[in-house]
Amino acid sequence: MKNIKIALFDFDGVLVDTEPLYDKFWNEASVRYETGIDNFAEEIKGITLPAIIENYFSDRSEAFKQLVFEESMAYESTMPLPPLAGSIALLLQLKSKGVKVGLVTSSDDVKVRRALSELKLEGVFDTIVTADRILKGKPDPSCYLLAAQDLGVNPADCLVFEDSFVGIQAATDAGMRVIGLATTNTEESLKSKVYQAVPNLDSVSFEDYLIWCKD
Repeated sequence: MKNIKIALFDFDGVLVDTEPLYDKFWNEASVRYETGIDNFAEEIKGITLPAIIENYFSDRSEAFKQLVFEESMAYESTMPLPPLAGSIALLLQLKSKGVKVGLVTSSDDVKVRRALSELKLEGVFDTIVTADRILKGKPDPSCYLLAAQDLGVNPADCLVFEDSFVGIQAATDAGMRVIGLATTNTEESLKSKVYQAVPNLDSVSFEDYLIWCKD
């Protein structure tokens, strides 16, 4: 498997089509929380919950911060997790071909455990990096660097599937090659930021992956 890169997948907007659900939740919550920020969901896309609370509600009371945390966690505990067309099929195809695969997400352990069970992906990933394992979330590159460390590979030997600008920045700053999915942002807006921009992974094959791995 020489010259074939490790495959690292983001979760929301890459494996599952949850971004519209988050948009609705956070934009409605933004009105209740009186943030004064238009399209708050877009502002915080790809950022961990602790970072959202620290960055946007640092001046609020501890009780208010706890309310934000509890409402978000309650929503995540029951929200649907609809798979994105082609993504899980590609993930499983890569795994069947002997490619090591990792999950790198801003979501926490609780949500990820539920997702892996519901999507029947338990035991598939060779490493999983969640918000619980890092001190700084995306766009900081530490999450992707930790995944590479887990697998004992150089960051340059990883190919990342991302949809958000902060996720793309994190993977790029980690020194990894990024394939951008236009599931959250437009394909045109991604092109200058990634190695290859695609609408989604529905028509992506193992042969496409091999091409993207070439130096």
